[in-house]
Amino acid sequence: MASTVNKISSILKSSLLSMQTSQKICSRSIQSAVGVKEDLSRFDPVQVKLLDEMCIAVDENDKVIGPRTKKECHLMENIKKGLLHRAFSVFLFNNKGELLLQQRSDAKITFPGYFTNTCCSHPLYIESELEEIKALGVKRAAQRRLHIELGVDPDSINAHEFLYMTRIKYTAPSDEKWGEREIDYVLFVKKDVEINPNPNEVKDCIYLSRENLKPFLGKYGVQKKGYKITPWFKLIADKFLPQYWDNLDKLKPLRDHKTIHDLQ
Repeated sequence: MASTVNKISSILKSSLLSMQTSQKICSRSIQSAVGVKEDLSRFDPVQVKLLDEMCIAVDENDKVIGPRTKKECHLMENIKKGLLHRAFSVFLFNNKGELLLQQRSDAKITFPGYFTNTCCSHPLYIESELEEIKALGVKRAAQRRLHIELGVDPDSINAHEFLYMTRIKYTAPSDEKWGEREIDYVLFVKKDVEINPNPNEVKDCIYLSRENLKPFLGKYGVQKKGYKITPWFKLIADKFLPQYWDNLDKLKPLRDHKTIHDLQ
């Protein structure tokens, strides 16, 4: 227990240091995406504080440009100017082959209350999460966020257990002010884990069976009841998830690390 606490403490200290870092970004489109003021008073204070986190701004080929705050990365004003950042989407399956989905908290600034894959977030602009060999930085970020959002013990899933499948690029407005424009790393892992969802991050969790994927995605059933699905989850689910799920125990041959699939 002490080692886990120390590990998380170290990660959080590194994150704080990264927030204090200021670097010049060379891309003109991204240079213009600064100084945007926005009234945040209507949002949850915990989620507002997280907007100070430093995300990793990248170019269209996923090459690192520099740090940008989470707030800057998610304002549509900046997205329309070309601001793009690195992200990840975790798909965690139990040993029965069921996919763990979460419903995002109503406190979230983008896509509140939407159902999505197990965990979706951003690596931070810190040394440990910038490492690109075997996508190790992204995998470490996945460990960190699984703990924060779902209470998954960081020691229960080793970073090397995440299988990096491919990347997608997409743009999706949440409303007229906020949205996403990401290069999203798709990570798969199959393991039974204990979860303790953080209500500020997660409203609900369900395990979805393979046969219920289509109903859930809105062909019939759940979608007709008014539930919403995040755009990145829908894109990944439509293009990749059926094939990946059908080959859950033999995924390695399906990996594609060369292509960034443009699903805009």
